[in-house]
Amino acid sequence: MQTDTSFQHPVAAQAQRCREQIRNNVHRGPTAGLAPGAVQANLMILPKDLADEFLLFCQRNPKPCPLLAVTGPGEHSVPSMGADIDLRTDVPRYRVWRHGDLVDEPASLNDVWRDDLVSFLIGCSFSFEEALLAEGIDVRHISQGVNVPMYRTNIPTQGTARLAGPMVVSMRPLKAQDAIRAIQITSRFPSVHGAPVHLGDPSLIGITDINRPDYGDPVTIQDGEIPVFWACGVTPQAVIDAVRPEFSITHAPGHMLITDIPNTKLASL
Repeated sequence: MQTDTSFQHPVAAQAQRCREQIRNNVHRGPTAGLAPGAVQANLMILPKDLADEFLLFCQRNPKPCPLLAVTGPGEHSVPSMGADIDLRTDVPRYRVWRHGDLVDEPASLNDVWRDDLVSFLIGCSFSFEEALLAEGIDVRHISQGVNVPMYRTNIPTQGTARLAGPMVVSMRPLKAQDAIRAIQITSRFPSVHGAPVHLGDPSLIGITDINRPDYGDPVTIQDGEIPVFWACGVTPQAVIDAVRPEFSITHAPGHMLITDIPNTKLASL
């Protein structure tokens, strides 16, 4: 049998240390800036009877929901993303939803795990932030030590028979020249949302107050900067609010699953 060497990249050891800290409740906060170089993933967990339809939803909406991996029913390991990953314990904070209502934000899913649950790992914009930082572009929520600001918009997703809702976006304020460079850089990462979906006037996409994000924290927008918006993997949580399924689990916004995959493997060029 051929040995899998896909996790021998130097970022894997760092990612595994971070997951161990999360698993042991040493780290409970947002994961932006943790394990530099490692792909981070949004998490959506649904009962099997809705999972096939959510897979179709992701296929129809690759900007907000770029799929990295899907498990079988009841599986909580994801060998393709990390040899020791346990989806029940390796996210700093989860959200448990019943009929669309948020009922708990636990540090572990051991008490609510079911054999019919299917997990979806969705690309996260934290992966392309490393490339922005390498170009000397300030990523404001990292430099200010807060969670990335995220907003519900009036941009519709392409729905299915049972799943629909608005697109959620994440925002980073940039100077005009940095915004142009950021578009070029993030276009190389389609599996983690790719290029922005909007820049400039937030009211054009239904955001009434840029200083009051729906998820995450506000950041400072300096004179001469414009807000730049990327499709966001929190979009499924807006779908939950709209559709109100019987049971579902997500990550808490900004609290991602850190994988062993290097960000460089996601670049298309």
